[in-house]
Amino acid sequence: MPSPAPETATLLIHCPDKPGLVHDVTGFIASHHGNIIDLQQHIDAGENTFFMRLEWSMDGFLLDRTEVDPRFSTLGRRHQMKWRLSFSADRRRIALFVTKENHCLYDLLARHESGDLGIDIPVIISNHETLRPAAERFGIKFAPFPMTRENRLEQEAAQIALLRDLRIDTVVLARYMQIVSPALIDEFSNRILNIHHSFLPAFVGAKPYHQAHERGVKIIGATSHYVTAELDQGPIIHQDVMRVSHEDTVADLVRLGRDLEKSVLAKALWCHVNDKVLVYKNKTIVFG
Repeated sequence: MPSPAPETATLLIHCPDKPGLVHDVTGFIASHHGNIIDLQQHIDAGENTFFMRLEWSMDGFLLDRTEVDPRFSTLGRRHQMKWRLSFSADRRRIALFVTKENHCLYDLLARHESGDLGIDIPVIISNHETLRPAAERFGIKFAPFPMTRENRLEQEAAQIALLRDLRIDTVVLARYMQIVSPALIDEFSNRILNIHHSFLPAFVGAKPYHQAHERGVKIIGATSHYVTAELDQGPIIHQDVMRVSHEDTVADLVRLGRDLEKSVLAKALWCHVNDKVLVYKNKTIVFG
């Protein structure tokens, strides 16, 4: 078997733009004998804001992981930086929320089983029992929380308690057909991923693919974004589209749309867990 890759550290940074930022950040890494393996930056001239993703090897680095953030903070405060530090050895713990549709769930479980995502999935949470066999097939805890108008607040509080108990880092709504509560959004700010078709806001409500077919759409798509209090208005992580034609039936559109939803959600989650995404206001900087 191949030897495990050396641990890396990643800094995601944004701050007011000015000369010398790259020099100072890379100088900090170099001064502690760090080997930079990836550096990407972006400047939003309209916002006068500098964005950076920097990844370096911890092999031979003079600071241990507990020392990096305190030492970097002096530099960060001087430049009015906001930053997030992460380490590749810390696997993200993901909770999947589902209802009845299984295409996104099975896709993520297969990618997880093959090791493509490098995550742990301690629990699958659902408001129905429909997908319990999928969880059992992959040996993952299944936690049902049936929802009614009367018990919603109580059930959502129980969900949050379970997520805390399992030390969940990120929630993925893999076609979870419930509106999540403000309490859950606050608990996992910019750490709840959702997936839906890209017909919004043109075709709202039930049967969007039927509506699109009736209008003769020529492009279908899918969007993955972080969940915010405004429904389907959160920062977008990844999108993709596919051309269709008059020859495609409603069933074709649904099938193709599901394929897009699977790939878009998986790519968004991969970007998230690999610290490729920096949220600024209500948009994202997604480093390649």
